[in-house]
Amino acid sequence: MEQPEPGTTASPLFDEVTGALEALTAVLREEEDFRILLRHVCLQVRHAVPGVDEASVTLVTGEEPHTASATSGVVAELDGDQYRIGDGPCLEAIRNGKIVRTPVSEAAARWPDFARGAEAAGFSSFLAAPLVADERFSGAVNCYGRLDGGFAEIEAQLLELYTAAVEAILRVYHRYLRARETAEHLRTALTSRAVIDQAKGMLMAIRQIDADDAFALLVEQSQRENVKLREVAERFVTRVISGGVLPR
Repeated sequence: MEQPEPGTTASPLFDEVTGALEALTAVLREEEDFRILLRHVCLQVRHAVPGVDEASVTLVTGEEPHTASATSGVVAELDGDQYRIGDGPCLEAIRNGKIVRTPVSEAAARWPDFARGAEAAGFSSFLAAPLVADERFSGAVNCYGRLDGGFAEIEAQLLELYTAAVEAILRVYHRYLRARETAEHLRTALTSRAVIDQAKGMLMAIRQIDADDAFALLVEQSQRENVKLREVAERFVTRVISGGVLPR
């Protein structure tokens, strides 16, 4: 994307960021794949922030950073250079929790190996913003530009605004995933309870015993065979329905 002309007001640029966030929110409503969601984050950053030619998202799992998504393999490799070196604009943004913006001339003095590779790939400007969705992960949004001189303050502000909103969107996404996981566990638990109750009822009717004794028989067989109680109940119900042999 071309750099804004001198005198350009911030309003159209903030409109671009607003539009990018609306597009990302629309993706969230339709897409459940986290990798695809992060891919859209990279694409929207490149669209909304002037001077960004390529972008990537770094996530830290435990203490190990990795590139979760990138607009090109070249910048994914440059991210990897930072991980191997243990330093660079991306990792500094993560460690300090602040925007990092630097031209290649300054990067060469601080991170010579990284800067050498980036310059060879045609990049002259770097901008990174910390990204913290929740307690599960931290990371950064990384921007690479080909124009000399580094990113201006307005681009840094736009990226900070965008990433702040992305953090909120990702928190919603994670809450949704946790809620879905909880619902699935509850569904499994209810299904298990239903088949166990069904097996108990059959045992009570067939053996003329009470509910506690029927449950005890199922538990004993579960322990004897070292299988889950639900599996014992399912197998028993199937055998009874098909006229098979009852468990001893």
